[in-house]
Amino acid sequence: MPINDDISYNNSNNPHFQDVLKEALKNPSRRNILRGGLGLASMMALPMLPGCGISPSTLPELPASNVLGFNAVTKSILDQVTVPAGYSVKVLHATGDRLSTSVSAYSNQGLETDDWSMRVGDHHDGMDIFYIDSNGRYSTTATNRAVLAVNHESSADSHLLHPKGQTSGGTNGKKFTQFGDWDVKTRPGLEVLKEINLHGISVAEISLDSSGKPTGYILDSALNRRITPQTVADVQGPAAHLSDIRAMFVTRFDTTGATSRGTLNNCGHGITPWGTYLGCEENWAVYFNMPTGTTLPDAKIIASRKRYGVSNAVLSSTATAGSGQGWYTPTDMDDTDSRFSRWNVSASGASAAADFRNEPHTFGYNLEIDPLNPTARPAKRTAMGRFAHEAAVCSIPVVGKPLAFYMGCDSRNEYIYKFVTAQNWSASDIGGGMAAGNKYLNEGKLYVAKFNSTGAGEWIELSINNPMIKSYAGAAGFTFTNQAEIYVHTRLAADAVGATKMDRPEWGAVNYANGEVYFALTNNSATNRTPTTADAANPRSYNDADGKKGSGNPNGHIIRFKEQDNLATAMGFNWDIFVFGAEEDMPSNVNISKLTANNSFSSPDGLWFSKSTGICWIQTDDGAFTDETNCMLLAAVPGKVGDGGVFNIDNTLISGTSSTNNVTKTFVGGILGESRLRRFLVAPKGAEVTGLTETADGKTIFVNIQHPGENTTAIGTAASFTLESQWPGNGGGLAAAHGPAGRPRSATLVITKNDGGKIGL
Repeated sequence: MPINDDISYNNSNNPHFQDVLKEALKNPSRRNILRGGLGLASMMALPMLPGCGISPSTLPELPASNVLGFNAVTKSILDQVTVPAGYSVKVLHATGDRLSTSVSAYSNQGLETDDWSMRVGDHHDGMDIFYIDSNGRYSTTATNRAVLAVNHESSADSHLLHPKGQTSGGTNGKKFTQFGDWDVKTRPGLEVLKEINLHGISVAEISLDSSGKPTGYILDSALNRRITPQTVADVQGPAAHLSDIRAMFVTRFDTTGATSRGTLNNCGHGITPWGTYLGCEENWAVYFNMPTGTTLPDAKIIASRKRYGVSNAVLSSTATAGSGQGWYTPTDMDDTDSRFSRWNVSASGASAAADFRNEPHTFGYNLEIDPLNPTARPAKRTAMGRFAHEAAVCSIPVVGKPLAFYMGCDSRNEYIYKFVTAQNWSASDIGGGMAAGNKYLNEGKLYVAKFNSTGAGEWIELSINNPMIKSYAGAAGFTFTNQAEIYVHTRLAADAVGATKMDRPEWGAVNYANGEVYFALTNNSATNRTPTTADAANPRSYNDADGKKGSGNPNGHIIRFKEQDNLATAMGFNWDIFVFGAEEDMPSNVNISKLTANNSFSSPDGLWFSKSTGICWIQTDDGAFTDETNCMLLAAVPGKVGDGGVFNIDNTLISGTSSTNNVTKTFVGGILGESRLRRFLVAPKGAEVTGLTETADGKTIFVNIQHPGENTTAIGTAASFTLESQWPGNGGGLAAAHGPAGRPRSATLVITKNDGGKIGL
């Protein structure tokens, strides 16, 4: 689970998405323009009841589909992976598996003495497959060789990787929480190195049989590599602004700012048309520390850190308490290349070139790597903005036209962005590696989305020429002086132009059938969602009916939009809501999409479209439904923007008092039904389902299982201690148990159909 994406650091006065829709519903002419999804159909296409929305019984049922060819799996709270009958599951690799025989086999007891730089990282997340042609370059079609690149998001479960948990000041075993529930004293260097290097990206060559089916990964392949927080990366960006950008990257490590080190908290990912990988840096902000009593006199940096949530110890000029994981504290190992001291971001030197006050500026970007060239240096693509990146999905490439990359900022009340390349796409750049990345990702325009009350939206360019940015004074001590600052302090620029706050924009995905763009909006809390604040876009305010977990709007929804004329360069779009998550036994004003026991879900997170089958895969990261089921993967047959109706929701489930002020009109989709939306997989205990890709023939999918047993709070410190999960070493739902039994591990699954057919059909 991401460390701190439930927290909002957006205190701007920008309108929230629900405020936009509330205004829309006040105006009857605008109501007729708004559309809904899954299917939220055009209101004009359906009969209207006098003075109210369409009743639940008259919502349109979308046509049945023959696409989904499996029986839905039931909900499960077992410590195993569950898939439909006729499918088989095995593990490709798991946390700690070695990529080289130069390191020992994984003990699963925390006994490793290497630094994890040649082991598979932890918290498997976004991933993609890259086929290799006869010249060793990227191929858009299947070949007999391929690598899999996998993101590793977090170290929140790193207590599982040490013999007795994390060590701090003589206290062993406590599980890390985002601002440090321990006193930060001197930590063992080896523990810290493991925790640093378990982040980043793993690249491993896959072994393929004669039919192209994956059989495992190849130990000691020359293509196996790790990109960690210590890997040197080039700082790239628009030529006209690059010197100003690099000035903000200046540290003791590189006093020119031309390079930085590594990548952190890579969550959702992106793949480029030329065949490189984007490891998007999400919740990077919590790893930095200012030891108690240290200072940071720069008001502008302080203002930016507040907006990005760079650890609560550095939200003022003088730190009053240590926090975080204490990565800067080891004294029992050499501080080679400042590998520990770089995490102390106070102003300890005479200038930025003498310390690491700028180190937080070096994270929060899309990091591009070439998975097929181990000698190619990664690059920070600053022109795409700095925030909590959650995936970077490319528009459908059209020769002779620019490309667009759609990006979410994964925290409550944050924004959706678009980067449009200055260069037009040329198929001759396929296989062009980092040189092609320099061509397309260094020059372009960065936009942020504003969702208007007409059911349309607009893209606002983040340019220093915008008077709203030039005059911005929304953060004390911060003003914009040049374009480079927009790339490094992107959230503040988006605040300045009045972008629309969204409910945790998670993964984005592009429907290859029509180019429409989908984003998962995971959930919202009772603090932000009450009956009086509910509106058409966020219409539900309720308690979990059985009282286990969740109030406000704990189940989330998915939004989608269509660019005008299907152009990546469009300045406007039309949007609707695709589906609402819910428990199936909730009342109709909560279970708006009429989910059943076979397709109910909560907190959509990962989204991914199959090019082979057209299926939209939905993955969940949930805490509101876990009394009934572990997290899951669902398959959906997508429609298109613009089918649906209107529905009245009476939000009295929290207040208990019926009032017209509790009634919200919202746009509700035509019901998919179980023929178009089914549960395909349920994860082990405590796990999130996240990250998915497929072989070119659609006959194998890779699915990541992240942090099974995440609610395990200590290791080996009490006689009554019990692991929440022991997967995958227990073999739960697998063809064979993977690795040493005992502690839980994140892992990449390989799922195939027993009859050799395409997955989901």
